[in-house]
Amino acid sequence: VQLQASGGGLVQTGGSLRLSCAVSGFTSNYYTVAWFRSAPGKEREGVSCIRTGGGGGYYSASVKGRFTISRDNAKNMVYLQMNSLKPEDTAVYYCAAVPRGLIVGVCLGSKSYDYWGQGTQVTVSS
Repeated sequence: VQLQASGGGLVQTGGSLRLSCAVSGFTSNYYTVAWFRSAPGKEREGVSCIRTGGGGGYYSASVKGRFTISRDNAKNMVYLQMNSLKPEDTAVYYCAAVPRGLIVGVCLGSKSYDYWGQGTQVTVSS
């Protein structure tokens, strides 16, 4: 299983970025994908998650209303649209996946995931 995250970059406060996560290698089309972020001096934070089997995304309180997670099952892609970016959103963003549907209560927990992609840096300037 491989996950490839892309789309990071440098943006000003209030700007937008869209991250992409390409997922390959699962034998089933039913899995959960999440985005996490790590910033210096902070614990890794689960940002958003979505199941390929249906249903909408789930978000942490810090990004709810600004970020939108979506999926394209035909392309095995998951996206994170990030709007109204703030300097505190600066971090390395990772996508992670697990071959089952996770309930809301655990889908933002890093221990729930078996596979991780490399990170993509997001920097929001003030």
